Amino acid sequence: MKKGNHIHRSFGDRAFNWINAVILFVLAFIMLYPFWDMAVMSLSPLAYANKSGLKLWPMGGVTLEAYRQVFSTNIVLTAYKNTIFRTLVGTSISIVLYFCAAYPLGKKELPFRRTLSLFFLIPMFFTGGMVPEFLTYKELGIYNTIWALVLPSLMTTYNLLIVRNFVSGLPDSLEESARVDGASFAVILFQIIIPLSMPVLATVALWVAVAHWNSWYDATVYVRSKDLIVLQKYLRDLLITAKEAASGDSVSGGEALATRTVEAATTLVAIGPILITYPFIQRYFVKGVMVGSVKG
Repeated sequence: MKKGNHIHRSFGDRAFNWINAVILFVLAFIMLYPFWDMAVMSLSPLAYANKSGLKLWPMGGVTLEAYRQVFSTNIVLTAYKNTIFRTLVGTSISIVLYFCAAYPLGKKELPFRRTLSLFFLIPMFFTGGMVPEFLTYKELGIYNTIWALVLPSLMTTYNLLIVRNFVSGLPDSLEESARVDGASFAVILFQIIIPLSMPVLATVALWVAVAHWNSWYDATVYVRSKDLIVLQKYLRDLLITAKEAASGDSVSGGEALATRTVEAATTLVAIGPILITYPFIQRYFVKGVMVGSVKG
């Protein structure tokens, strides 16, 4: 019922809204509390951090000792530099390759279109295995270099299909009308096709960036130099050292650095950039993924 400028809702509507608000608040708390718990632990003295139970704020005073310990060594700075490099360079090259492959594959008039599509589909179902990959990296000369973390993961079939389906869904009349108006291929590509493809490109870019940022396995197998360590590999080594210390195994003075507060601080330092970047690209997700997945 509407009276004046006010809308009077029934008791059932108000109850429904309150129940929804409570459920959403509980779900938000469940998802956000692990991050808050890590933040509280990283800012707490070690004596309080080792206590069990719900932690809503730092007890015993706020201390930045864990963060000072994390950044007291050049290893974490080197890991940050290598991770940022592989993420920025790898994502940039991947987006260019995805679009360059998806745009022609999305054109029905492309000769041997089905054969080329099958060529890209084969690696989706069959892989050579770790040993052939290792030998290939050695022969190409990228083993134990930063390019061993960038080049092998430049393209995946799934992401390529998402971009191809999105681009093929763009109306052909856009390009035809632009040609009638005298637009060159470069003008059509950079002023029409690429701007319209930004939702799917931004979505895939975030997927690729997160994959690079979270990757540690390739840095363990294909890189041996400590100067090429990545952030997630450093974090993994830190957690393993902490478990060894907790089990009573002997560790060196540098490895004894890994306390629970340092683990929490390192985790926040590792996931911080992705958490900050995600909200700015999230708005592209629904449009980019849905439009890119409806056409086969």
